[in-house]
Amino acid sequence: MNKGFRVGIIGATGYVGVELVRLLSSHPFFKLTRLVSQSYAGKPFSEIYPAFNRVVDTMLSGLDIDQVVSDCDLVITALPHGVSASVVPKFLERGVRVLDHSGDFRYRRAAVYEQAYRLRHPCPDLLGEAVYGLPEIYRNEIAKSRLVANPGCYPTCALLALKPLLQAGVINTEGIVVDAVSGVSGAGRKSDLAYSFCEQDASFKAYGVIGHRHTSEIEQEAGFLAGLSQPPLVTFTPHLAPMKRGMLATVYADLLPGTDASKLQDLFAQTYENEPFIRLLSGGQLPETRSVLGTNYADISVFSDDRTNKVKIISVLDNLGKGAAGQAVQALNLMAGLKETSGLEIPGFAI
Repeated sequence: MNKGFRVGIIGATGYVGVELVRLLSSHPFFKLTRLVSQSYAGKPFSEIYPAFNRVVDTMLSGLDIDQVVSDCDLVITALPHGVSASVVPKFLERGVRVLDHSGDFRYRRAAVYEQAYRLRHPCPDLLGEAVYGLPEIYRNEIAKSRLVANPGCYPTCALLALKPLLQAGVINTEGIVVDAVSGVSGAGRKSDLAYSFCEQDASFKAYGVIGHRHTSEIEQEAGFLAGLSQPPLVTFTPHLAPMKRGMLATVYADLLPGTDASKLQDLFAQTYENEPFIRLLSGGQLPETRSVLGTNYADISVFSDDRTNKVKIISVLDNLGKGAAGQAVQALNLMAGLKETSGLEIPGFAI
C-alpha cells in the first residue's frame, strides 16, 4: 500500500511520542520518516522501546530543522510547554504543517496562556491562527489549518461531557464542577520521586487543587460552546490514580428551570450520533477506563439527579489515546484529507 504522507515526530521517545509511533507505524496512509529525540539521538527507536523491535527500527536523530523539512509533509511536535513555541514557527516558515501537543497554541489570548503557564509567549501572533484540535468541535477548521493545537487530556474529557449541554443552553454555566482522575502516564516520562512505583502504588491523591493550568483551557472552550462573551468559571480538581493510563471525569452542573431531564439522553444521542469516536452508554451503564485503553474512543453516560436538579456526566478516555496521540492522528487524518477514522478503528483491551 502506498503511504503517501510523510510524517515526522519531534519528541518521539516520551509517552505521547511512543504512542504516536505505535499508531502511525501501522497507519495505511502515513509513513514515519523522521523521529527526533535529543536524549537518544543516534540510537534505534526499538532500542529505547524493545516492543518495536523489527517493527520500528528507525534511527533517532537530533533536531535539524532543514532535515525534518526535507523529509516530512507533516510534523508532530511532542515537546514541553515553552519549547514548542520556539520550534513550531520554524516549520511553518518553511511551509510544513504542524500539529503541536504542548499548551503553547491552545489559547486565543496570550495573557491567559502566560498566566496559566507562567511563561511569556514568544510568538503570540500565531494564537489567532492556531486551531484547537478537538475534531468534535472544530472538524472543518482543523482540515484547513496549517497549525493545530492538540487539546489537553483533561479538557478533552471534560468538554466532550459538556458539549451537548452547553450548546443546547440547558445548564447554568456558573457552578460547573469537573472532578477528574488520570493515570500516572499523564505526568510524562520522567523520574520524579512523586511518580515512582512505591509512591504511587495503592495510593490515590488530588493535586493542582487550585489553579491547575487546564482549568483555563476548559473555561475558554466551554465559553465558546455556550456562546458566551466571557468564559465561565469552572471548578476543576485533578487526581492521580495508581494506573498507567486512563482518565475518568465526573462533571456536575445545575439544570436550568424548565429543562426536561428525561430528554437529556436524547440530547446526547442527537449530538453524538455521527461521531465515530464517541460511545454514548445507556440503561444506567457506567463508563470504565479499561474499556477505552489503547483506543481513540471516549465513553460517556449522563444522569439527572431530580433531588438536587443537577446533571452528572461521566466521561472516560485513554489519556494517551483520545487524550493525546489518538486525537492527534484523528486531526492529522483531517489535515491530510483522509477518512477521519483511518488507522484508529481498533478495539480496546478486552481483559
